Amino acid sequence: MKSHVWRPLFVVLAIVVMILLVRLFYVPDDFGSQERGYTFGYHRLGNEQEWKDFPSAYQYSDYCAGCHGDKVETVGRSMHGMIACENCHGAAGNHPVDPPKLVIDSSRELCVRCHAELVMPSSDRDRLPGINPQTHNAGIECSVCHNPHNPSLQEM
Repeated sequence: MKSHVWRPLFVVLAIVVMILLVRLFYVPDDFGSQERGYTFGYHRLGNEQEWKDFPSAYQYSDYCAGCHGDKVETVGRSMHGMIACENCHGAAGNHPVDPPKLVIDSSRELCVRCHAELVMPSSDRDRLPGINPQTHNAGIECSVCHNPHNPSLQEM
């Protein structure tokens, strides 16, 4: 064969060997899918305990129900019942003692994340009541007219 074929082949082989050598020294031995299979993706067995010990910032609505059971029950029966409290109220893991309330995101952008009018016939997303944010009371926070804990009620 001519040298114009061999040279690129040797360059590619050298690059592959370099990548494998770097991987040999850089990737830890306990990295991979191990006996769990590829369903759970790649991870390091050596740092599982480290992740278990890592403090979680987000809790579940059960955590909120410890002190706010009446609100959690009321919201649970409303249209927003499937949405975790922290989607609007922020992470409860660092719930402040003073002031006793979490900062509530009452911005229009938060509501429009789910309620902007979209046309997606292939998903159930189009079943949510949607608005055109440019024409529907533009510049006014949604909570002025709508109760976020029971959105079917108008508060005007």
